[in-house]
Amino acid sequence: MKGYIHNVDKKRLIIMVIGNVFLGMGISIFKLSGMGNDPFSGMVMALAESVGITYANFLILLNLVLFVIEFITGRKFIGAGTFVNAILLGYIATFFHGTWLSLFGEPQLLWQRVVIVAIGVVVCSFGVSLYQTSAVGVAPYDSLSLIMRDNFPKISYFWHRMFTDALCALICFLAGGVIGLGTLVSALGLGPIIHFFDVNFTEKLLAKRRPN
Repeated sequence: MKGYIHNVDKKRLIIMVIGNVFLGMGISIFKLSGMGNDPFSGMVMALAESVGITYANFLILLNLVLFVIEFITGRKFIGAGTFVNAILLGYIATFFHGTWLSLFGEPQLLWQRVVIVAIGVVVCSFGVSLYQTSAVGVAPYDSLSLIMRDNFPKISYFWHRMFTDALCALICFLAGGVIGLGTLVSALGLGPIIHFFDVNFTEKLLAKRRPN
């Protein structure tokens, strides 16, 4: 791991870490809305509450299981970003959620919740763009659809991702989690906004070279 980090562009590592911070912030904003998270985060929150473990700790345990799958079947996707996302994302989201509650409290009106969802979409998309485009490792859950794509190339990545997200949403629902506008928007609407940030910000940021 130390050798890997040494050989990776430090700029990409920094962008990846910043991306995970924004991603965790986005997850916390979705949770604050009370209208559902992205399918995977929503599932983790629901299962964690069911078994009486904090979201951050349960996420690490689940990521450990998923990492075994990634290590066996998709080792090429492992990098520094894999470990930052798997270990720290839950704590980042928990920190920001507590911060929002202490500053603003829970939103009471529907329009406030909808606005919060819209903010969460932008923040989450920006974080995903930074984290994924930096290309220094894929989170265990995100690697699943990539591994499936490599093993079943006749099916597009979109459908593999839709399958894993739909499965998470189903488990979230069965575990008593919140399925709502935030879930729907996360599952279907983040892609175009992520692409917008990729093209108009992240790729340009990565392409910039330091002056000699």
